Amino acid sequence: VQLVESGGGSVQPGGSLKLSCTAAGSGFKFDRGTWEWVRRAPGKGIEWVSTLYSYGRATYAWAVQGRFTISTNAAKDTLHLQMNSLKPEDTAVYYCQMGADRGPGTQVTVSS
Repeated sequence: VQLVESGGGSVQPGGSLKLSCTAAGSGFKFDRGTWEWVRRAPGKGIEWVSTLYSYGRATYAWAVQGRFTISTNAAKDTLHLQMNSLKPEDTAVYYCQMGADRGPGTQVTVSS
């Protein structure tokens, strides 16, 4: 599946962003499998951020627990990552992925 992320940008510390992920092809639904958000900070490797299981459970990395929320919209055709209380260390390219499929990513920059 071809995934595409959007919603990144530049914000000040403490700000919020909501990332979205959609899949190419009409009728695709985020209603099966396990979906994740991961990120890559400058000069670092891929870091797991959050997982959403098809039965509804969500898990989060300790670094984002309480600040980020993973969800789908009601139609289940868009995967979201709501990011609040952003910190400079959240600066990274964010990717949605399922298994080996990962989108091109969207840049998030947190800086004053």
